[in-house]
Formats: sequence, structure tokens, C-alpha cells
Amino acid sequence: MTVTVTRRALLATGTLGLGAFALPGFSIAQTMLAARGFTHSVTSGEPGADSMLLWTRYVPATGDSARLVAEISESEDFARIVASGAIITGPWRDWTAKVTLDGLAPGRRYFYRFVAADGTRSPVGRTKTLPDDAATTWRAAVFSCSNFGFGWFNAYGHAAARDDLDAAIHLGDYFYEYSPGKYPPAAAQVAGRIPQPLAETIHLADYRLRFASYRADPDLQALHAKVPWIVQWDDHESANDSWEGGAENHDPATEGDWNQRRAAAVQAYREWMPVSDEPWKAYDIGTLATLWRTETRVFARSRQREIEQVMATGDKLAALKAFRDGAWVDPAITMMGSQQESWLAHDLARSVKQGQKWQVVGFGTIMGNLSTPEAAQAWIDPGNARAAAWVSDAIAASRVGLPGNLDSWGGYPAARARFLKGAQAADANLVVICGDSHNAWAFDLAQDGRAAGVEFAGHAVTSPGYESAVKRDPADVARAMVGANPELKWCDTSRRGYMAMTITPEKVSNDWLFVDTIKERRATAAVGHSTQVLRGRRVMSAA
Repeated sequence: MTVTVTRRALLATGTLGLGAFALPGFSIAQTMLAARGFTHSVTSGEPGADSMLLWTRYVPATGDSARLVAEISESEDFARIVASGAIITGPWRDWTAKVTLDGLAPGRRYFYRFVAADGTRSPVGRTKTLPDDAATTWRAAVFSCSNFGFGWFNAYGHAAARDDLDAAIHLGDYFYEYSPGKYPPAAAQVAGRIPQPLAETIHLADYRLRFASYRADPDLQALHAKVPWIVQWDDHESANDSWEGGAENHDPATEGDWNQRRAAAVQAYREWMPVSDEPWKAYDIGTLATLWRTETRVFARSRQREIEQVMATGDKLAALKAFRDGAWVDPAITMMGSQQESWLAHDLARSVKQGQKWQVVGFGTIMGNLSTPEAAQAWIDPGNARAAAWVSDAIAASRVGLPGNLDSWGGYPAARARFLKGAQAADANLVVICGDSHNAWAFDLAQDGRAAGVEFAGHAVTSPGYESAVKRDPADVARAMVGANPELKWCDTSRRGYMAMTITPEKVSNDWLFVDTIKERRATAAVGHSTQVLRGRRVMSAA
């Protein structure tokens, strides 16, 4: 099956919304003549023990505002409605609708739908509330880095076919902002996988249209309708390597004020995703765990440095050492900002005192210390000058004790230390989950020579990892990476997929599932690695 997302196809399903007004060659009249109704199925999110946020998008025949009623039932035939609520949507929010319903029972699966004023009904979705204190297990699929152009979302399709998941967690890079032909480059573009708009997303209309394009994917729609989602953004939902005051992929001279672009990205994300407007939030999963979603990109993050910038002038070795001993360890450099840092430290302690067995924190980028081994220079295809230069810089940094990537927590060591010390002080059973790197990693996290917790770092749904530049057996790469990094216990740098994390009172286990391919639509996958952490140990053991 081939799904080609074109402007014509989006018009046919009524998904353009306000974005159509910004597209050359499309008039308001053409948009008004497009098909209407429930354009992007349904999804749920922000699960609680007795509440759930429900989402849909509905464009009425008039193209004006619409009143919808959301209904939740214990049965698929909706014979008895256990909760309902009404919401009005319209062009001011791209006809997306979100409503939170209360009065639900903990740990229970429900069916839900939306009903329009004319009686038309949305597709039926399934969801599940968070459990109460009697729960003995909770399982979530964990995703990141879903680039439409690089291939099919088989990881979503595989997860959607499962019946043992309680939730889906997305840790960022839900979509990518680039114009077609840039990332992926034309040579790596999978046929029929070109998202709209056919330009970089900069303005509100662009971000809305990119969401509409991604959400037309059938496997993503299926998983959205199957389980509740807990979501947070990383950088590509706005622009590559974003921070509080800008982004690597933002040029103020040609693309305008960063604050306006950031505001557009945030608005579209909150319109199109099943998430509240809170920038960060905690979820108590009975007494099994507390799960936190965080914000580490656009509200308070300090500007990251690049190794090549550090070595740009003069004596490169001296420049690296000066950076290592100065700007790199500056306590003012922050990933989350002092307000969120304080909230998270206090809430970790609150979770432990309340008796939650585990403290699970979701971040966008990896926290484990990761240096680049000397052997890496020989892994790169000599014809890939850009990759060779990046690896050379990363090796030089590693020689003086710096990480190879300063865009992750490795570039924010003081902030990392504050977080881990807070977890240790709270006596937390800490599990960190993250994405961003496109590769799969398992770390034992330490601070001041003491175990602080573990980290399960997820591989990408489709975005390429080391294998795109490395011409070496992945097993050799993994051995060298583990050998060069004491915190790193396992890695895979060549395959795509998702993680499945299972929480029980005495252990948290994690499976890294790898799909067979992303070049064609085929939702088959298998567990490639498993590990676990036992309560009170704070280091991993074999599953």
C-alpha cells in the first residue's frame, strides 16, 4: 500500500485548515469547497486515574465554528455513556478540539468518540486510565524521531497491533521542520513520503500543515486511536538545535523573529497533540511509579556550543581545555531552567515520600556520558567529508574529557549533576528515558562515584543513526563505544524501532524492538535487546 500525501489529498480530506490560505495557487473558495468532517480520526492523552483528555479535528460544512460532544463508554456500542462533555472549535485553533472528561474508574479501558451537531460521529478510539494502588504492572511503548521522508512508520504500526500496552510515550521529534530535499536529502527520500508544505515550517500555517500531513499516516492514526499518549517536544517540532533564544536552523535575517516562530510552533503543537498547555507535568501510576514529562528545548534552555566552534581559532587543544575548565562547567548553563529544576527535584522527593516505587523521568536528549573512541575515525566513509570532520572534532574533544555531542546533557554537566544529586538526595529509584540520538543506548547513571539510576535511550522511528555515515560492522561499533564509556552498558547504532518499558513493583524492564525495514510499509518487529533494573539497585542487570 502506498500513501502519498499531497496538497490535493489533504484538500480531499479537509485537512488544510488555515494553512491553505498561505499556499500559492489555493484560494479561499477552493478551501471552502473541500470535503469536511472528522479529518484526522481521534486520540487521547494526559491520562489520570479518573480522567482523560480526548482530541479530534472537525471541519463543518460551513467552514465556521462547530460544537462537538465527546462521549466515553465502557463498551464499543456506547450503550451506556459514563462521561461526556461539549467543546466548541473553529478556525482560530485549526478546527482541532480537546476536552478533558472526569468521573472515570482507575486502570480501566474505555471507548470514546465525538458527535457533531449534525449527528455525524468520529471514528471510535480506545483509551485506558492510569491505575490505582492495586496495580502490579504498567507497560508503555516509547518513541522518538519520526521523520516522514526517511520511511514508513512501521514502529507505530507494530505497536498499534499490540494489546498489552497501557500508553504510548513520545519523547520528541514527532515531526521534522525541514523543507523536502534537505533532510532527508533527495537521494534518501522514500517514494510517496513527502510531507506538506513543500517548504520549511516557519509560520503558524506551515506548522499546522506539517501536523496535518504527518497525522494522515495510517499507522500513526491507528496508534493514536489505540492507547492514550503522553507527549513532549524536542527540537524539530520548532527547529533543529533549538534553545531559548534561537535555533541552528533559524536565520533571523530571512526567517524573522525567533520568538514569533517559537510561538507558532508551540501553538500548533498544543492544537494538534493530545497534551495540556502545561509545559511539564507529573503522572502518578498508582504506587508503581511517577512519570514526568519535561521541557528541555525552547523555554529556558541555554544555548548549546559546537565542538567546531570551540576549536575555531588558535591552538585547538588549548581551546578545548579552556572550554572544558570554563564555559562547559558554568553552573548558569541550564537545560531546564531553575523553575523546572526546582519543581522536578521537589516532586521527585514527593513521589518517594508518597510511596511510589519508581521515579521515571522523560527527557528529550540522552543523559549518559558518551565520548567518541579513537577508532571511530576509521569507521567513516572517506567520501563523507562532513561526517569525517564531525568525528574528528568529537575525538579531539574526548581526548580532553569532553563529550562528542554538546547538544545533549553532555553539554550541560552542572545541570546534569544538579538533577542526579537531587535524585540521590531523594533516595529515588530513578529511570531516565529519552530519544533524540536516533540510536539505542543503555546507561548506568552515576554522580560523585555513586549509582544514581539507569537510562533507557530510544532509537528512532525512522530517522537514520550512525549507520548512515559509518561503514563498519555495527557490532564492532558497539564494542568500541561500550569500551570507551564506563556508563554505557549496551548500544545499537544501526536499526530503527521503539522501546517497550514495563514497570512492576520490584523491577523496571525495557525491550528495544527493531523493525525489519522502513523502506516499505511492513509492521513487523522483534526484540533485539532487553535489560532490567531491580528496585534499590540503581544499576542494570540482565533481563
